Amino acid sequence: MRIDEAAALFAGARGYLDTATLGLPCSGTVQALRSELVRWQDGTVDLADYDAAVAESRRLFADLVGVPETWVTVGAQVSALVALVAAALPPGGRVLCADDEFTSLTFPFAARTDLGLQVDAVPLEGLADAVGPGTSLVAVSVVQSRDGRLADLESIREAAARHGVRVLLDATQAAGWFPLDASAFDAVIAGGYKWLLSPRGTAFMSVRPDLLEQVPPVYAGWYAGADPWQSIYGLPPRLAGDARRLDLSPAWLPWVGTLPALRLINNLGVHAVHEHDVGLANALRARLGLAPSASAIVSIDLGTGAEARLPSGVRASIRGGRLRVAFHLYNTRADVEALVRALPTGVGSRG
Repeated sequence: MRIDEAAALFAGARGYLDTATLGLPCSGTVQALRSELVRWQDGTVDLADYDAAVAESRRLFADLVGVPETWVTVGAQVSALVALVAAALPPGGRVLCADDEFTSLTFPFAARTDLGLQVDAVPLEGLADAVGPGTSLVAVSVVQSRDGRLADLESIREAAARHGVRVLLDATQAAGWFPLDASAFDAVIAGGYKWLLSPRGTAFMSVRPDLLEQVPPVYAGWYAGADPWQSIYGLPPRLAGDARRLDLSPAWLPWVGTLPALRLINNLGVHAVHEHDVGLANALRARLGLAPSASAIVSIDLGTGAEARLPSGVRASIRGGRLRVAFHLYNTRADVEALVRALPTGVGSRG
């Protein structure tokens, strides 16, 4: 499928430049959810179908980020998955993160006062240089939610390797458009409801096997069993031997909607989506006299009173006092031109 063909599957996408807040559902997702609601209402639901949706979604995410399916655990929220990694850290460990990082990535560490974790925030550009022998973990978003800046993943990975430090990536603002090799990092987490175009309530984490050995299965329930339907009664625990041992029992309906979305993205190919999304973002930057970037998110200074000056006819967000615009596979050059026309005169000159 071509990008322009895929764009036709999204009703209401015209002028929608807010994927960094909430991705839109494709027609396949909407149809799947409607159909499942009717089956639920009619009492004809087969729970095995839900298991199949979770299993295939897990496989598709693994393919998307380049890891074995056995490395992927599923959950509902990014913060809950980050908390699993926090539980694996040694008491008094140092966690290094970026200034103004999204708090779903930082709060789970800062809240572990029982472990006495030291959570230090440094400028994103200086993150690799701040890694040292006393660091236990680097936790950083691949793409910053606030303004779309990209982390220097290779420098961070190399610095961490030199000092024997683990790296956790939050790919929530990246997975779905940014080509990422998750196998090079200890853990990679992504919420599904933004660039993966899924209902809120699905999330993934890739965990390297050596880290998996240290992560306690604190959410262990029947779905974390080696055979979930044989793990619903009695002791002892019979947990899965791979990353499924960390699974949180899924909220069924969001997974029904997630599967068509991941099928679509994998069908298009993340490299094609990346080229499309970044191409539109750079077309906007060029129209505003801004330097090109490798990000699908554009942060624009609207001046004082930005909240009251959101362009009409365009859906976007204000983050950090600036307009945050996000381009995804359903956007077109017409969205770029519509935004340029809607912006106040001279906006681009402020950077």
